[in-house]
Amino acid sequence: MSHEVTIIKEIPLDGTKKGQITVSKVDEPYGTGSDSVASIGISLSGDTTPEWKVHIPMGNIDALVEALQSIK
Repeated sequence: MSHEVTIIKEIPLDGTKKGQITVSKVDEPYGTGSDSVASIGISLSGDTTPEWKVHIPMGNIDALVEALQSIK
C-alpha cells in the first residue's frame, strides 16, 4: 500500500500542554488508484503518531466544514 501524506496544518490542541491536531491530505490511502482523503489526526502528547485519526473523502469536505461552522 503506497500513499503520500502532505501535512497542511498543525494546530495546538486546546486544553493540553503538548497536544496537536494535524490536518493532512493523503493520496491513494487505500492503495493505487484510491481517491485522496483529508486526514484529521489528534495527538494528546504531541507525538507524530496520532491517537485518533479520521479520513474524510474530498467530496464531503464542504458539508463537514459547514457542519463544524454551525457548532460555533
